[in-house]
Amino acid sequence: METTFNGLGMSLGNLSLLSSAQTRSISAENFDGSKGKGGMAAHGTGSVPARELGQGWKVSPSIDIKAFDKVTLAEIEGPGVIQHIWLTTHSNQWRRFVLRMFWDGEEDPSVEVPLGDFFCHGWALRCNIVSLPVTVNPAGAFNCYWEMPFRKGARITLENLSADPMPGFYYQITYALTKVPADRAYLHAQWRRTNPIPYKEVHTIIDGIRGQGHYVGTYLAWGVRNNGWWGEGEIKFYIDGDDDWPTICGTGTEDYFGGAWNFEHPPGEYGVFCSPYSGLPQVIKPDGLYKSQQRFGMYRWHIMDPIRFREDLKVTIQALGWRSTLEGERRYLPLQDDIASTAFWYQEEPHGKFPALPDLNFLEVI
Repeated sequence: METTFNGLGMSLGNLSLLSSAQTRSISAENFDGSKGKGGMAAHGTGSVPARELGQGWKVSPSIDIKAFDKVTLAEIEGPGVIQHIWLTTHSNQWRRFVLRMFWDGEEDPSVEVPLGDFFCHGWALRCNIVSLPVTVNPAGAFNCYWEMPFRKGARITLENLSADPMPGFYYQITYALTKVPADRAYLHAQWRRTNPIPYKEVHTIIDGIRGQGHYVGTYLAWGVRNNGWWGEGEIKFYIDGDDDWPTICGTGTEDYFGGAWNFEHPPGEYGVFCSPYSGLPQVIKPDGLYKSQQRFGMYRWHIMDPIRFREDLKVTIQALGWRSTLEGERRYLPLQDDIASTAFWYQEEPHGKFPALPDLNFLEVI
């Protein structure tokens, strides 16, 4: 039958609607997502265990990535929409691999983020995450449900910045070939790190966004260098020409990430939590020997409350604690922490050119 639903904007409310969209999936068992061509490999990373079974028996479930290699995970002709990405690899590669996404033949990526940070794992240590656009399940299974429409084509690449080869990279990218309305914007994501934050300065989460769009999410990998509470700082959104003063100003770090009162629960402990739109899924404690720093992973998704802009956007966050005092009123302490951020937003193309991604030594978890 003839249908009008294009298969975008999926939810429980439209799950029963018929659509003319065509589902395809790219993996090491079907490198280009061709219809009726999955599982045909005669050689691959599973050749040895499948040697008695032959073609069709998990011969090519993954790929090996060489030192300093750049691989193309997906190259798709549009129009269409990527609806799910699943992948897994060893955790020691999560800050050594860079994930990039290009829409409609563009030369510069719209997404450029270390692999782990894109999936809310900036510290290269496993934790489970349950949220709407990103889930991470045992053991180190990365899932992304951000809707990624494109019109002419999509290309996803992965670069190994290190001298270490990576055997056994597993991935699956599921998409639909379908019409994309003119008002659908493109997903963008950018990574930045300030380590350490200079005294009395702020961490810039994003700057240089130009065009119309809406900001949809923040992930922070926050490394604390001081004793005491570290999250008094405010997040600020400078929208459409704001200069000295922002249009949106938060009240504290834990408040922005959906928590309150230092994330403390029960007393004396951080309350690790995941929810559909915000979470503190990772708290890494000192071990009394080599692990000497507190480290945190936090996400905040603006799915029900996107920050909309028409011309430009800048987002910053303060690192702020408390000074110890023997008398008088309490005073804030500007911190010099290690903050790495991933900003997620949708916008029309073309986008502003991203700053150059730092080298492997600066990306390293140290």
